[in-house]
Amino acid sequence: MAVKRFSLTIFLLAFVLSVGASIASAETVEDLYRFHCAQCHGVKGMGDGPNATKEMPVSPRDHTSAVEMNKLTDSDIINAITDGGTATSKSSLMPPYGKTLSKAEITSLKDYLRKLCNCKGKGK
Repeated sequence: MAVKRFSLTIFLLAFVLSVGASIASAETVEDLYRFHCAQCHGVKGMGDGPNATKEMPVSPRDHTSAVEMNKLTDSDIINAITDGGTATSKSSLMPPYGKTLSKAEITSLKDYLRKLCNCKGKGK
């Protein structure tokens, strides 16, 4: 009886974990952006998030500005997301996400930023 109960518990735990993993992997790039970026860059990417204040030493980048975003290569964007602002000589308020997000998630965010600005970037 105890073995059956233990086996059932293990099965249910495995099922719940697999469902949770499926839900997490179903997260969209928009969800990633809203969770990790929108606090400063705004939901629409205009640099007007709730944490963007006049007291900030540097205003968050407007991801919808083709003029500004065309100055960046795809590598520049990936490096900023991965290593944060300090590593890219930008604001120290921009946190690094290289240990938080997968390479695929970072690449999808870079692609999303290109979609927001409707631009291809420097060198393209």
